[in-house]
Amino acid sequence: MTGPAVPFREIVLKVHSRCDLACDHCYVYEHADQSWRTRPKTISDQVVSRTARRLAEHAGTHALPSVTVILHGGEPLLAGPARLRLVCEEFTSALAGIAELDLRIHTNGLQLSPRYLDLFDEFHVRVGISLDGDRAANDRHRRYADGRSSHARVLKAVDLLRQERYRHLDLGLLCTVDLANDPVAVLDALAELRPPLIDFLLPHATWAEPPPRPDGSPTAYAAWLLTVFDRWQEQGRPMPVRLFSSVLSTLDGGPSLTESLGLAPTDLVVVETDGRLEQVDSLKSAYEGAAATGFDVFTHSFDEVAAHPGIRARQLGLAGVSATCRRCPVVRSCGGGLYTHRYSPAGGFDNPSVYCADLAALIRGIEERTAAARESPAVRDPGELLAAQQDLTRTLLAHLHDSLDGAGGETWAQAWELAAEVESSPAGQAGLDLVLAHPYTRTWLLDTLEAVVACRPVDGPPVERLAASVAAAAVHARLDLAVPVVHRDGRLFLPTLGEVRIGGAGEPGTAVVRAEGEGFAVRAGATVLHIARGAGEGAHWRPVRALGAGVRSVRAPEATADRPGPSTGPGHAPTPEPGDVRGPGPVHVLLDDLDPYRSCFEAPTAHRLDGSGAAAWSATLAEAWALLAETVPDQVAEAAAVLTTLTPLTGGAPVQAGRHGYGALGIAAGGDARTLATALLRGFRRAKLRALCQVTDLYASDGSWDHRLPWQEERGRQEEAVPFSRLLAETYERAGLALFAPEFLAGVPQALDLIEEAAETTVDGKQLLAVMRKEINGTDGTSGKNGCKTGTDRAAVR
Repeated sequence: MTGPAVPFREIVLKVHSRCDLACDHCYVYEHADQSWRTRPKTISDQVVSRTARRLAEHAGTHALPSVTVILHGGEPLLAGPARLRLVCEEFTSALAGIAELDLRIHTNGLQLSPRYLDLFDEFHVRVGISLDGDRAANDRHRRYADGRSSHARVLKAVDLLRQERYRHLDLGLLCTVDLANDPVAVLDALAELRPPLIDFLLPHATWAEPPPRPDGSPTAYAAWLLTVFDRWQEQGRPMPVRLFSSVLSTLDGGPSLTESLGLAPTDLVVVETDGRLEQVDSLKSAYEGAAATGFDVFTHSFDEVAAHPGIRARQLGLAGVSATCRRCPVVRSCGGGLYTHRYSPAGGFDNPSVYCADLAALIRGIEERTAAARESPAVRDPGELLAAQQDLTRTLLAHLHDSLDGAGGETWAQAWELAAEVESSPAGQAGLDLVLAHPYTRTWLLDTLEAVVACRPVDGPPVERLAASVAAAAVHARLDLAVPVVHRDGRLFLPTLGEVRIGGAGEPGTAVVRAEGEGFAVRAGATVLHIARGAGEGAHWRPVRALGAGVRSVRAPEATADRPGPSTGPGHAPTPEPGDVRGPGPVHVLLDDLDPYRSCFEAPTAHRLDGSGAAAWSATLAEAWALLAETVPDQVAEAAAVLTTLTPLTGGAPVQAGRHGYGALGIAAGGDARTLATALLRGFRRAKLRALCQVTDLYASDGSWDHRLPWQEERGRQEEAVPFSRLLAETYERAGLALFAPEFLAGVPQALDLIEEAAETTVDGKQLLAVMRKEINGTDGTSGKNGCKTGTDRAAVR
């Protein structure tokens, strides 16, 4: 067992070892371990005090922000109000100034009264109550020793906890599953009580003592729970159900929300009434002494307990489950099930759960019922992906504003106010959207946020970029708004528009940018420059140019001091609106060799291209684009709406995706049109996958499993173990390239099968898998040119 021990964040404190019910399914009294018989009935003052000090020491050592203490039993209320007050006082005092204390109590509710709840209100102790459903369900197991029903008294406790003055203490209801109970009646009875949470628990069982299955079905518990799930859905999910929420979370790539599922390491230890430190309580179902560690609070620290082999075994994540589980596609969600449920006399805990078939059926059943509603539309709809990317950029901008917290000074504050003014009109909002959608806006935001987090200076260009962006937006929107923009070294760059030369080298200052007519003016002191739409390069103006077939050549300079030029265009081709997926045809993109934040690629960016260089780029791009439009028209249509910016690089790969927003590619000079076409398609696929990963989770637990790349085998190369992220990235890239160059199809069908069977794939990952299968089967679009349609076709390119 390698790696540091996981510190305990949750302590189950047994304050009383006896109970006032005689539940015949209780693991404490009715299962293999009978150690309760030798425990003190009530926890002593010494155990309480020592445990509180041990926990404070542990929390301080590991700088834990918070710890949870669960008062448990037996029935913890039997300890009485005075004893429980002592517990609350000792732990509150010990943890003060060290860690936030989250106190909870799990009870059958029979003794609950205002006296207890007033105490719990004083110390913020939240209360969970065990209730197995309606009266018939609850009384099947949860009865007094003389057989009397407990149901009415539990309902009285729940009603008391629901009173307005105590409602904030309500943790919810715990319900143990029994196949003999009507699942719909159980949920209806629990939901009628309007708890904040319902926690369904499988009855504790092992391979030595398997759970009852009256009809012999290996998935009977899954069927029962799925019936509950369907009813819960039908009711509109009136409250969270922890089991279901955990499955939904892990299917989407999120964390498990319960100890009984998922691969998260355990961080819980049990303190018995005599001060002995034990593993999770449910292990008492396995065999006598299964939970024991041999440690106690008087002679051992929590760190010593955390290093115990039994504790460590439940902290190993994927390495801690059986070989069978590690190969299972649903292991990320089920995590091998509750540790206790894996036990067999022959194999110890190195087995799948005794509920293995149930857990798999439950997870797959929930996925089948909910996948369509939970899928991100960005995976299938290019317009939704563009919109999600724009939302992400705006979120980053708002986050930067909050993070600066005044550190941007007057420059930022003034620009922020002007941005709000620009956004007050539809035209201004559209103009700002256009500028924020420029890929290098994202580079600026990320760089500046990193500087803020690292406490590096952000005065100067990082905060000045906002004003330049607002000015560019106002120009696009033709708003009559004066925007002060700082210029340095005699240069003022307006994102998406170009660079104004104002003053000499080394001269800083502030200029005012204002839209006028179909262009804009820049005023710095007595100097006024008028920049006309379509103005070519001159002494005072270097535009961001356009590339592509049908785009104007770079014209002679038209921008002069104090003289507006003719109104012919904004200096670049129109930027596509989000969601505007056009048909294949000439592409019009910006040749951005000016933006200060364009240096975000692996290779260095090239200097400004001269007119002939830009024209040559435009010609080669037009030829490459025509090849793509002929072969992969659907991908070209999408790329035409997405690719807005190309930046020249000095070397490296022919096409690179850098640290920027969606829509830019870095292009290395050289190569013929077909080479560029292949590189453009490869770059587009890489950029799109990156954009998808930024707005949704396509996989989780990357690196936990090793995968192979089938095309290495096809080429006779030595196979290399790779993480899922690389398998997905190369498969997605090759699936797109195969539609243009069929030789890339080799190994793709096998890779898609590997992705489908992988445990890392989330709901949206499976959605992307379906998109790729459709692509390579030639069913995406109606042109018949997007893939190999028949087995003969596919065999021909392998």
